[in-house]
Amino acid sequence: MLKVKDIMSTPVFSLKETDSLHNARELMSLQRIRHIPIVTLDNEFTGLVTHRDILSATISHLAELDEETQKEIDLGIPIREIMRTDITSVDGETSLKTAAEILLNHKYGCLPVADGGELVGIVTEADFLRLTISLMENLDTEN
Repeated sequence: MLKVKDIMSTPVFSLKETDSLHNARELMSLQRIRHIPIVTLDNEFTGLVTHRDILSATISHLAELDEETQKEIDLGIPIREIMRTDITSVDGETSLKTAAEILLNHKYGCLPVADGGELVGIVTEADFLRLTISLMENLDTEN
């Protein structure tokens, strides 16, 4: 039976609770990701920031702020103020079926993977799509 550890993404791009909204915006842009797990200084998983969270914390474009002003504002907002803390995480031994059901039932885009509280990976919708493509290719070669 396939487990989360078999398809999870590692290493994980994460930020500390003390990092700023600016750090999150930059990391998402540079790495082209939509979810950032948030950890303590000891790498213990504590929350999640999504692209949607960042958009919600951003002053409307209607305010016509210049880039430098937006950066200054973002630098003053710690991640811990906008992160979600009611996030379900799984461990690497969780079955893929269980993980997929959690994603579907809660409409999550990802599941952080923690081992004893420490962040070790993340499983995303894209990881499941890669698995699906691989399985479909295997079926095609068998037929």
